[in-house]
Amino acid sequence: MISPQVLIADDQPAVLDALRLLLKEEGYRIVTATRPVEILKAVEAQTLDAVVMDLNYARDTTSGREGLDVLARVRALDATLPIIVMTAYGSVPGAVEAMRRGAADYIEKPWDDERLLAILRTHIELSRAKRANERLATENRRLAPNVPVLIAGSRVMQPVLEMIERVAASDANVLITGEHGTGKEVVAQRLHAASNRASRPLITVNAGGLSEGVAESELFGHVKGAFTDAKTDRVGCFELADGGTLFLDEIANMAAKLQAKLLRVLQTGEFQRVGSSRTLRADVRVLAATNADIRAEIAAGRFREDLLYRLNTVEIRLPALRDRREDVSRLATHFLGEYAARYRKPVHGFDEDATAAMHVHAWPGNVRELQHAVERAILMSRSSLITSEDLGLRAPAPGSAADLSGMTMDDAEKYVIQTALARHGGNVVQAAESLGMSRSALYRRIQQHGL
Repeated sequence: MISPQVLIADDQPAVLDALRLLLKEEGYRIVTATRPVEILKAVEAQTLDAVVMDLNYARDTTSGREGLDVLARVRALDATLPIIVMTAYGSVPGAVEAMRRGAADYIEKPWDDERLLAILRTHIELSRAKRANERLATENRRLAPNVPVLIAGSRVMQPVLEMIERVAASDANVLITGEHGTGKEVVAQRLHAASNRASRPLITVNAGGLSEGVAESELFGHVKGAFTDAKTDRVGCFELADGGTLFLDEIANMAAKLQAKLLRVLQTGEFQRVGSSRTLRADVRVLAATNADIRAEIAAGRFREDLLYRLNTVEIRLPALRDRREDVSRLATHFLGEYAARYRKPVHGFDEDATAAMHVHAWPGNVRELQHAVERAILMSRSSLITSEDLGLRAPAPGSAADLSGMTMDDAEKYVIQTALARHGGNVVQAAESLGMSRSALYRRIQQHGL
């Protein structure tokens, strides 16, 4: 990765020398300026990762007005460039006004080296994440407009992006695997939107959440009088998806009887509504997803091997968030922009403690857990920067026990489920067994708690 380039601006040569020495030792490339006009020329002429600038340039003034005017003009030139202002007079009103005009943060002279470096690292990382997100969003819109953005800049996600692009246009069935919360539904949406079926429906069914009594009706429909509550005919998901795509989530939890019926539809394209002898046909591409070890399920006799061969013409495996930590900042920045706009909150970044907390957190709930943490933080935040307290990442350190006495029943249940998922690497089947509950019951609680 190219070393970040930072513009430092101050009218005092001693300050420039001190900052140049400090930042060069940390691997930064340095550009300097002593006057406002030089700042503007540098921003126009070079690609910068950050600006560290004094607010006062005119001799014998402390108002910072000249610096504030330059700040506004720099923001007009590059709205994504993080600007960290310096003030030698502890001027809180001046710092507040600078933040209001778009400064990312401020430091007071004399500065603390570690704090300055931490602030700089944080905002350069966030800025690079924002710019990377914009590039990814542009590419995502090209491949599949009007579909949730797939943030995937890390090395381990590149094979996933390549596979999506290679198989999306085909009619091949795809099995999407990965831990709970890794974004399997987003991948399914992108596959459909980039396919030749994009103008036809994408129908989503949570196969793991269907009870055996209603599952067949949900998938294939029923006719009036087929059972007690069948008061009218009902069209099933296969008919609704005709010409389009059917996404079957949590496929490994499908009942054995229904697996046999699904296999027949995939083999022949034919099915019957419950209570009817009339054979119907549907042209449907099936995308399926599971967080279970599907081959272990086959070995245990809970899933049909011949059905797996029909479902996984191509398999796309999504890595856990802990295995793609380069994407944490990108994802957090994306969610921050989304929820700040939705809730109309003037929040534009994370402070250094929040950034550090996100990078060390285990994220047993993967991307979905990060998404909910950022949404909560936006709602809780009282400033323009999210703090670690706002994120509320309260998971205990490995081997430690949490204090449940201060939790509500819902919080305690959520904690126990998170702990079980973390202990079993996000595998819902194993977590459910360790908690002494059925898989479907655990799925319901996971959805209830937003994990």
